[in-house]
Amino acid sequence: MSPDRSTPRRILLAGASGTMGSAVAAQLAAEGHAVTALPRAALADGAALAKVMDAARPEVVISCIASRSGAPQDAEAVDYRANLALLEAAEAAGAAHFILLSAICVQKPLLAFQHAKLRFEAALAASAMTHTIIRPTAFFKSLSGQVKRVKAGKPFLIFGDGNLTRCKPISDADLARFIASAIDNPEAANRTLPIGGPGPAISLREAGEMLFAAAGKPPRFKSVSPQIFTYAEMALGLGASFSDWFAEKAEYARIARYYATESMLVRDPATGEYSADLTPEYGSETLSDHYRRLLAAS
Repeated sequence: MSPDRSTPRRILLAGASGTMGSAVAAQLAAEGHAVTALPRAALADGAALAKVMDAARPEVVISCIASRSGAPQDAEAVDYRANLALLEAAEAAGAAHFILLSAICVQKPLLAFQHAKLRFEAALAASAMTHTIIRPTAFFKSLSGQVKRVKAGKPFLIFGDGNLTRCKPISDADLARFIASAIDNPEAANRTLPIGGPGPAISLREAGEMLFAAAGKPPRFKSVSPQIFTYAEMALGLGASFSDWFAEKAEYARIARYYATESMLVRDPATGEYSADLTPEYGSETLSDHYRRLLAAS
């Protein structure tokens, strides 16, 4: 996409304190836009939200908010209701464009937070505002949880043989540039845009091999069966109808199983299979580069 960069815009950014939101804030500032960061608390306070909107007078609203846990109540409150409040306030303030950071996993919705995201996507698409929905593949952060394990000489944990899933991971900076590129870009208007990093698509085992190579160590893997999450869900589900605690933990088990068994790639509408070829690529930062930076800093 090649947007028009001639006019800096007044932008309201929700979720600026998060990992992705802070990267978007930095990119927007670097491009000369006037950015107002929306306090998270304002999303639950209509009067406070209207006050911020009146002061900011945004031309563009960008939402990078997401539920922290993925639990049903949190997903309903944040992924759906908070975004809906933001949309309604944006419409009332006369904003012209709403850009939503969603997730590629909503293509196959089996989890509460995915359904909440889709409900808001539908509300946004049905609104009178120009909209852009961006669905990224895996973040570098989601593939970085085992850096300390490997550096400490422990094996890299994989599910099954480590080739059950694939993704085209994208860096925070590259995704932030892609989000910013939707501003004043007719190619992004009223579209849902899946996006991955520069590729190729990699498996969890290949990510582990990259990490070991960056650490200068021979690869060592330990396999875990994804069935462990199925058993956990079944056990916790027994108490779900009696306790919110059990229901929430059962959902966490479902989330873990999903990410252990589902690829973060575009699904071929004709076959229902995940397709690396259909997953667009963007940016230049690679997971290997990211691993090297993390290891050097730790």
